[in-house]
Amino acid sequence: MCRVFAGQDPEGYRQINRSIRIDGHSTSIQLEATFWALLDEIAESQGLTTPKFILTLYDEAIEINGQIPNFASMLRTTCALYLRGHRPAAQEQAALKQVAA
Repeated sequence: MCRVFAGQDPEGYRQINRSIRIDGHSTSIQLEATFWALLDEIAESQGLTTPKFILTLYDEAIEINGQIPNFASMLRTTCALYLRGHRPAAQEQAALKQVAA
């Protein structure tokens, strides 16, 4: 069993920095390549670019929670929730696509 995990391609856990503009400020987010690939997939499924998806997620999290103690960790757990089958309802998806247009 561990060979599946231990033998994975090191490219998947290579650290990648991407710059994104949040609240008018340019910020850098460092995640493993696998997480960036998943965020790209999630964004595409919502009809958004990855930066627009991340910005929308940030804005909604601030609105709901008031703060985000560790945004990179939140992005990783977003990917985990997605892999576990958690998806926005059809109404939420339609609203996101309207925002993207």
